[in-house]
Amino acid sequence: MNTDSQTRAPIRVLFVCTGNSARSIMSEAMLRKHGGSDFKVFSAGVDPRGINPLTIRVLEEAGLPTRDLRSKSVSEFLGQQFDYVITVCDNARQSCPVFPGSYQGYHWGYEDPAEALGTDEERMTVFRSVFTQLGQRIGQFVVIARRARDGEPVTIS
Repeated sequence: MNTDSQTRAPIRVLFVCTGNSARSIMSEAMLRKHGGSDFKVFSAGVDPRGINPLTIRVLEEAGLPTRDLRSKSVSEFLGQQFDYVITVCDNARQSCPVFPGSYQGYHWGYEDPAEALGTDEERMTVFRSVFTQLGQRIGQFVVIARRARDGEPVTIS
């Protein structure tokens, strides 16, 4: 059932966490890069706090673009439809609003690197660890979401 990718609408994904300062921003940047034109990706927070400078640092270390990233509220996306809404922290999972239409909702719980204590290098170790974990999950997600779009039977968690 494969059709030309240029004629299909992109897979719309929203990553949600509490502050939209680290995990959801990292996820947005990674999926934009690795999913390419097959995905339209956004991130938001239930209580946005601005992007943590260490988030920008870890993304730049990985060679990912950061120029267009900004911390946003989930209210900015109410009324929009998504194929996937993915929470990346427990607090967002509990307080995430319901979006219209049908979509797959997933929860990927990761520790908040913005709460890491210690020196900048000790904190960067936590940011890098969460970034790596998210990257592994996103790599799998790209493959599975494309298969699901193409009508192949898949399961994701």
